[in-house]
Amino acid sequence: MTTFPPVDEQMSILMRGVDFGDDLTRTNMEKELRARLEKASATGKPLRVYCGFDPTSSDLHLGHTVPLRKLRQFQELGHEVVFLIGTFTGTIGDPSDKESARQQQTLDAAMENARTFTEQAFQVLDRQKTLVEYNHKWLGELSFGDVIDLASNFTVQQFLTRDNFSKRHAKGDPIWLHEFFYALMQGYDAVALNTDVQIGGTDQLFNLMAGRKLMEAKGTEPQVVLTFPILVGTDGTLRMSKSTGNSIGIHEAPGVIFTKVLSLADHTFRNFAELVTRWSQTKIDEMLAEIEAGRLNPQEAKAQLAWEIVSIFHGDEAANQAAEDARRMFEGDIPSDAPEHAIAGAIGLLDLMNEAGLTRSNSEARRLIQQGGVRLNGETVEDAGEEIAHTAGKDQVLQVGKRRYLRIVSA
Repeated sequence: MTTFPPVDEQMSILMRGVDFGDDLTRTNMEKELRARLEKASATGKPLRVYCGFDPTSSDLHLGHTVPLRKLRQFQELGHEVVFLIGTFTGTIGDPSDKESARQQQTLDAAMENARTFTEQAFQVLDRQKTLVEYNHKWLGELSFGDVIDLASNFTVQQFLTRDNFSKRHAKGDPIWLHEFFYALMQGYDAVALNTDVQIGGTDQLFNLMAGRKLMEAKGTEPQVVLTFPILVGTDGTLRMSKSTGNSIGIHEAPGVIFTKVLSLADHTFRNFAELVTRWSQTKIDEMLAEIEAGRLNPQEAKAQLAWEIVSIFHGDEAANQAAEDARRMFEGDIPSDAPEHAIAGAIGLLDLMNEAGLTRSNSEARRLIQQGGVRLNGETVEDAGEEIAHTAGKDQVLQVGKRRYLRIVSA
């Protein structure tokens, strides 16, 4: 029999950051969660909590860690957590945050991505206390009759009220029928797992509520849903996503994470501080007040934020080194973890940039040079046809953009 902390203490932890965009929904979900926690305390039976993740890529970014951190809190309070990998839903593509259809993938591709995806999740979740599931195990077994039965619980009008679908409908853009099925499948996950609580982003509310509706239709108590704000990407506007190129991967090098956070727009500080740090709300509120009063420079606040995020995923020592490297970069020095590239004779600058992975093509390299974004030994390169020769006993430094450095050494 599991012993849990007092319900008020659990509620204080678990409701932090919850946002439904609707006061009535929040009140109802808060009431239902409290009732579930009280029942768990009385019976000693932990709640079953889950969040689903579609393996559309092989890597996790900071946006994924928002629900993962909430799952970890449930674990630390003594509850059972299911890390659900959408190996079937991932083949369809979630339209929740999209104004166009998502590209579908194969089951084999989803399973391949899931391998790295899951390992990275254990940087947040407790490996020993996490149950990993794959939804192709039950969704792939549904018959066409089963799908019709699920669909009979919803109307087309309900789907067309969703913001992304309504915008596409108004513009005359296509809405593919299989996109409607996504909510049915995610809803059925809750039925198959028989969950007490589901975690998701605010953009997932429709899908999470679909799970409640299907659980009621199947005669089981509907799950509590907890939704959280969306973490913005490095562009400061759009949702963080690898496909849009505005993500910060938790597997990225400490120095890369640090400099990406330093480069965030000032207005994103609250969003990142509240969603991806270990800081208390009191500390965050105090920092925001200091910024507002002009006593804390926003750049210094972001430096503290960068240190905190690197520390979470790479440890304090790596965070200290990343902070020092950032300082040296600001002063014009090369980071300590900059990669090396050995040359034996002479090599064209464009070839070197491509070989070292600094650019993907000659056209990209030329464009960066034309824009003044390439520096060799501190001097801006103006000639795309320049050749670089090795200098015995002396390293050279190539800088591309603000963050990419290469140490050129003699072979």
